[in-house]
Amino acid sequence: MLLLILLLFNGFGYCGGSTDAPQALGLHHPAAEEPLIFHLLHIASFKNHSWAQSRASAWLGDLETHSWDTVLGTIRFLKPWSQGNFSKVELKNLQALFQLYFRGFTMEVQAFAHQFQFEYPFELQISAGCSLHPGQAPESFLNGAYQGSDLLSFRGSSWEPSPGAGSRAQNVCEVLNRYQDIKEIVHSILSDTCPQFLAGLIAAGKSELERQVKPEAWLSSSPSSGPGLLQLVCHVSGFHPKPVWVMWMRGEQEQKGTQRGDVLPNADETWYLRVTLDVAAVEAAGLSCRVKHSSLGGHDIVIHWGGYSILLTLVCLTIIVTLVMLVVLGSWYQKQSSNQNALSSGVSSCTFPLENNTQCPRSLVHQLCLAQESWIKNRILKWKRSRNQFF
Repeated sequence: MLLLILLLFNGFGYCGGSTDAPQALGLHHPAAEEPLIFHLLHIASFKNHSWAQSRASAWLGDLETHSWDTVLGTIRFLKPWSQGNFSKVELKNLQALFQLYFRGFTMEVQAFAHQFQFEYPFELQISAGCSLHPGQAPESFLNGAYQGSDLLSFRGSSWEPSPGAGSRAQNVCEVLNRYQDIKEIVHSILSDTCPQFLAGLIAAGKSELERQVKPEAWLSSSPSSGPGLLQLVCHVSGFHPKPVWVMWMRGEQEQKGTQRGDVLPNADETWYLRVTLDVAAVEAAGLSCRVKHSSLGGHDIVIHWGGYSILLTLVCLTIIVTLVMLVVLGSWYQKQSSNQNALSSGVSSCTFPLENNTQCPRSLVHQLCLAQESWIKNRILKWKRSRNQFF
């Protein structure tokens, strides 16, 4: 088993290329508060001494960049830039190494399961990777777990049992630490090869990794667990990158009862977060939800509880008043148009009466007709008098 491990790690060091420290160690995700971590996950399930299954993937922060095709025994590059700055030859050798590793790992674990006190069925989890800090040396890690509980880790240049892991972890570490060559190779891979690949990966995927998407936020509420209590909910969605700060506030004071849920992925590779606060219903007024995110450029989103309700009420009142005014004006205009049409029709019929139209309707129009008729008669009488006097 140990000779196989030595061969695997030595091969991995070869595939990684030069062990010189990379020039771009300072690269990190500029949008995040912490540098990105590149880590490989390997989960091996053992049902009995003849049945086993492995799953493996690689992640850059929360973004899956690689996976292992267990059927074809090949690396799947999930992003166009997942190859980083490694050459095709280096990637081909790396793939051959993993083919040998997965086959050999399963065989060796089954062969030494009894010696290492592994009881069927069981699962082993391995996580290894590195991170780059600007202006600092790279940090690396390798952790192993048995049945979901920490078993061992590689720190500095030796294997150490995890606290509380018991005699099983001590037994495995004692055996592994006997081989100095293996420890040196593991140290070289974690401290040199991994940072070199990570630096190239970040440089190749810079445009996607630096993508900034502003969050959208809204509030809702639901009855809380106790009488007279209200659960206020602040929803924040559609943001990228993942790091975000959300807090319920009263003025500038953070509310200690704020409870943050898990940051969950959306289908478009953005993120969603739900933050709640249980308060007495009478004390909800004056609370607000504050959101901080790198995409906002220091301009926090602040939503006051009740703000949307007041705005909605004002909008509704404005719409109602406007509609009432339009109805009143429309009715008044229609009435005026009707009166003008009736007046015009009445005057016309009385000024030029037909023989069968002997009288006007008894209305305002009728009075106007009579007045007009009297005025005409008076003018005729005055003309006759002046004529008689003249002759």
